Parts: sequence; structure tokens; C-alpha cells
Amino acid sequence: MDTDLLRAFVTVAECQGFSAAGKVLHRTQSAVSLQIKRLEDQMGKSLFERTSRSVLLTAPGERLLPYARHMLKLEDEARAALGELQRGELIRFGTSEEQAGAYLPDLLPRYAERFPGTRLEVICDISASLVKAFQEGLLDMVLSIRHAPTQSGHLLGWEPMVWVVAEDRRPQEWEVLPLALNPEGCIFRAHALSALGREERRWEMRYVSQSPTGINLPVQAGLAMTVKTPRSVPEGCRIVGEDEGLPPLGQVEIELHRRPGHTSEALEAFCQELERLVTHNDAVASPEPVD
Repeated sequence: MDTDLLRAFVTVAECQGFSAAGKVLHRTQSAVSLQIKRLEDQMGKSLFERTSRSVLLTAPGERLLPYARHMLKLEDEARAALGELQRGELIRFGTSEEQAGAYLPDLLPRYAERFPGTRLEVICDISASLVKAFQEGLLDMVLSIRHAPTQSGHLLGWEPMVWVVAEDRRPQEWEVLPLALNPEGCIFRAHALSALGREERRWEMRYVSQSPTGINLPVQAGLAMTVKTPRSVPEGCRIVGEDEGLPPLGQVEIELHRRPGHTSEALEAFCQELERLVTHNDAVASPEPVD
């Protein structure tokens, strides 16, 4: 079997669409469709059921998928064994600055010892931008906060959102709550404004920054309040208590995206170690196992 066709098949199956698969594979939608047609001709079976709204695997497609994944894994291992990847694999990883600070200090030393030749490119941004870059094929994996349902996100758990102020500040001191938040498009910002709106609390956007440092500095100085997860509360700040009159914020979902149609020992190990660190974090509630 042609592994290029199998890679296209696995990518379409995991992306649940030809357009999304094309972005990951850096091919046009029509080119991916042609590859799937060639594979279907070789198999003598229809592998996908296409409707105006979705692309789903047929029964033969479901049977082929685990074999296709295994064959692609063997191909990658063979290329590595023959020295084709002598420079070391490049893994393009996207996450927020705060998640990078929480998980990478533990992950990187152990990972570098096990895979000394692997190159890691870390891109830090807000989750919505990272998921968009992943869907365009610019990143191999992303650890993000879920903003909306996606076809590629694997749920790892939940984290509570909390109000944060300087240690010597009380929200009651402000008649109009001064906020320091990320720009439009951040789910923390959306939850904060929605919660305040429901209780008709007065607020003003005093500081806006895409960088955690730009948010943390005015909060640490007692000039504003913000929204964080418990693991991200900066030094000199505290979580606002439930009895201090601010509305609850709920929780956010943490998800992991990984490039479909491609696997390797180095990428698999990175994903597994990252998932272990996230799910063993005391602040993260793991999803219930599915029977």
C-alpha cells in the first residue's frame, strides 16, 4: 500500500474533513480527495461516507484505520533506523506562557536525556491562536484551553478559574472593579465579563495584555484584579475567597491537540509525558473514565 495514501486517509479520518486534512498535509482539498479516491479504488471499498455537513468512516474504513496507523508508525521507525532523521526530529509545540512555565521545567530535562537529538520549537500564545495555527498545519501539537468544540482536541481535564488580587487588596475597596485581562478572544476574559454582567457589577478594563507579565504587574501592584487558574497565581497575589462577594467563574477544559496521520517514538513520548504532568497536577480534575 502507498503510505502517502494511508497518511491522507488517517488525516482525513482524524480531522473529519478534507479541507482540514488538506491544511495539515499542506495540500489542496481536491488533492486530498484524489488521494482518498485512489486508495478506495485500490481497496475496492468506500472508506468515507460524505454528507454536506460531515465526513465519517464507513465500516471498511473503521477496519482499515488501526492498520493504517500501525503501518505509518512502522514507516517512521524505519526511516529513523536508517538514519534519515539524523538531524533529529523537529517537534513544533504550542502552549500558553503560563502552561509552559507550569509543565516544561519538569518535562524538558527528562525528555532531553531520553531523546537528545530531538529539536523542540515552543510557541507561546493564547489558546485560540494556537489552535488556529495547529489547524493550518503550523504546529505538531498544542496544549490549550478549550474555547469551542474541535475535531482534534483530546480532553485532559478541568481547571477552576479564580479571581486574583494583590495580597493586601480586597475587592470591596473598589466601587468599580479595575480589570487586567487578555485581549478579546480569551476565554478567561469572556467568563469574567459574563459573570460580572450577570450580577450587574460595575467594572472597567484598566489593563489589557497578551503577555502574563503585562497582566501580573498591575495586579501585583494592587492596581487591578484578574482571572487565573490556581496554578498560575503570581507571587504577591492571592485567590479571592468565595465570601468576598465576587461571582463564581466556573472551570475551563484543558485539551491536547496532536498532528494526525503522523507518529514517532519522540512525539509519542512527549505527548505521554505532557499528559501525565497535566493529569497529575493537583489543580486539574481528570475526566471520568469511559466504560
